Amino acid sequence: MEKTNERGPNDLEEQIDMLTKQKEYMQKKCRQAGEAIIKQEGRYLSLEKEYDKVCEERDNLTTMLKSNNDDVR
Repeated sequence: MEKTNERGPNDLEEQIDMLTKQKEYMQKKCRQAGEAIIKQEGRYLSLEKEYDKVCEERDNLTTMLKSNNDDVR
């Protein structure tokens, strides 16, 4: 025996069920997006620190090369 849906698409209970499922789905996706954002922020901070280190090393090397050129003259 087949189960029939006696409620039509305009039935308020059907709409409430659909909206509740949609809300739960959207909440899940928002949580996933929030986790992804936090993960990316961590990566960004890590890369920013690494970039600062590289810039500092470049500046130190440039300074050393200038002082060596001055000593040779």
